[in-house]
Amino acid sequence: MGRYVGVICLVVLLILVSGRHAVLQADEPEQAVRLDEVVVTATRGLEEVRKIPANVSVITAEDIEKSGAVSIVEVLERLESINVRSYTGNPFQAMVDLRGMGGDNPFGKILVMLDGRRMNRPDMASVNWLQVPLATVDRIEVVRGSGSVLYGDSAVAGVINVITKKGEGPPSANGSVMFGSYGLRDERLGVAGSEGKLSYSLSGEHLKTFGYRDRSKFSSKGGAVDLGYEATDRLKLSLGLSYNEMDYELPGTLTKEEMAINRKRAQNLNDESSDSYGNIDFRIEALLGEYGELSMGVAYGRKELETDMPSYWAPNQYNAFEMGTLGLMPKYVLEKPMAGHDNKLTLGVDFYDETLDVEKFADAQRAEQTHAIDFTKRSVGSYMRDEFYILPSLILSGGFRVERTSIKGDYRDFYDPTAAFAENKKIHRGKAWETGLTWLTGDMSNVFIRYGAAYRYPFLDEQASYNFGSEFLMDLEKETSRNYEIGTRLFPWENLRIGVTAYLIDVKNQIAWDDIAFRNRNLDPTRHRGLELNARYEYEKLFMIEGNATFSRSEFREGPYSGNDVPLAPRTASFLALEVYLPGNFVLRPELQYVGDAYLAEDFDNNTEKLEGRTLVNLSLRHNHVSGRLELSAFLCLDNITDEKYSTYGYDNDQWGIPGLANTYYPAPGRTVKGGLSVRF
Repeated sequence: MGRYVGVICLVVLLILVSGRHAVLQADEPEQAVRLDEVVVTATRGLEEVRKIPANVSVITAEDIEKSGAVSIVEVLERLESINVRSYTGNPFQAMVDLRGMGGDNPFGKILVMLDGRRMNRPDMASVNWLQVPLATVDRIEVVRGSGSVLYGDSAVAGVINVITKKGEGPPSANGSVMFGSYGLRDERLGVAGSEGKLSYSLSGEHLKTFGYRDRSKFSSKGGAVDLGYEATDRLKLSLGLSYNEMDYELPGTLTKEEMAINRKRAQNLNDESSDSYGNIDFRIEALLGEYGELSMGVAYGRKELETDMPSYWAPNQYNAFEMGTLGLMPKYVLEKPMAGHDNKLTLGVDFYDETLDVEKFADAQRAEQTHAIDFTKRSVGSYMRDEFYILPSLILSGGFRVERTSIKGDYRDFYDPTAAFAENKKIHRGKAWETGLTWLTGDMSNVFIRYGAAYRYPFLDEQASYNFGSEFLMDLEKETSRNYEIGTRLFPWENLRIGVTAYLIDVKNQIAWDDIAFRNRNLDPTRHRGLELNARYEYEKLFMIEGNATFSRSEFREGPYSGNDVPLAPRTASFLALEVYLPGNFVLRPELQYVGDAYLAEDFDNNTEKLEGRTLVNLSLRHNHVSGRLELSAFLCLDNITDEKYSTYGYDNDQWGIPGLANTYYPAPGRTVKGGLSVRF
């Protein structure tokens, strides 16, 4: 099945679509595909999807509820060009890879935001996806391709913006409960509405599971409040608060021989962590009439983590982390004709102050401190983006950004004061630009082309080493890229959508850990190119079918690894789903998901066994009942029906040449059952 699944998916989709005229009656109205016409992420303001020169996906709260997902990660992994890897099989710190960046830190090339505020951690770790409970999510916008002009650091492969629920209209409440394999339990509750000038939304969620493997359990609880106040027709204020606590265990890696005996066993018996996250977002929006719109966003996020990692072979792995992120984001938008042509100008400044404080201890009781690390990262970036309508159906867009970022670090070793460093500082200067052309065809379709430059700064613990000796790496430079893409979003019929995008990303100075030198370094240039396909066809009374496929190649362009694949970057992936509308408001949904094989982590030589691909089959049945304002929904999901044995991450130990030291893997969950009930009124 393997490499041909993507082609099979597309062929099946085209065959079903080709029978359209045999199914539809000439005098029977058709249901148009939901367009999700307006997004905010791609331009930092409201914009129709078809006017954006990029491949954009929008996932709504309705989509999330229908999917039966328990995390944002489970929703994202169904999209084209997204590959998810996990150390535990659980979603809390899953690594999301977009457009085949590969390597151990693909999350460094994706900007993840919560209501427009960056959530990326300042240290080299993925976002904790569970800090945003699904109960609070109104929509998720995924914009592929360079986003550095508008957002700066990290937006190399794309931007993911999680937008929370806002109150509107009469009060409404919703609640749901879900149960599943491995002790899964998920409870959600929310209420939203508006009264006069005030709008409100409150939501909360409690999620827990024992996990597929021994010592892989986690629990998460959190909630969010969003308040809006329309002071006048020209002045709006909003305040968002969210908080999350979670505890989780890390079971460690297994060899193939160990997995053959027992895939669920834990290698690490005492690795665990407790995290807490808090976020505050305040925004003022002022409409200035013919003089445009002015807004100011103020955001603060705080993370506190306590990690016990005694199995990790580096010393003193009882750690306490404190991270803070303060953001100030003034923005001005002017929509006014220029030389008789429509024009939209966006200007803004982003200021971010990020801190990372780490205390390392010799014991789990944290009675004997061994090290202290204090880092700061301050950045100021200004940007401009303009959309000029050459013709009513032809839009020329472009922009640029300049940014200055300073990374400063102090390191204290209470056992060896000579190993310390203080007030070491590195200045990075980022420049990004882009230009695009979008042709609007028909009432809903478009064709676009875009070219631009992006950058990524080192994580704080990439710029400085403090686990394996202490060194502030003054010679470590930021990553830069050139991005090219061309694509189309077509609606050949009213209820059929087809998307095709081809892209090429050239990356210089990609940052990676060097096991020989025991430090981070800049790698030789890499090239990432691919083709993204997606389609959706719906006929109201019979079925809906949707699918996507990605064909990509990520390789080194120069140096000793020239021509080799970048590790952990599969060449093919595809997804196909069919919804069959049954009598009695039942919907049956089979899914097929395929991810191709890839080279193991740090296998730059491409000379050891590969991380094997996987083909997963899922099936769900849901029922909806509506009576007045009361909506009831129930579902049952069977994931990985064939109990496929696979891993999403593996490490190349062959490179060490040590007899008996085998490659290691993180086993993923097997067959899973889950079901739930939700109510809305």
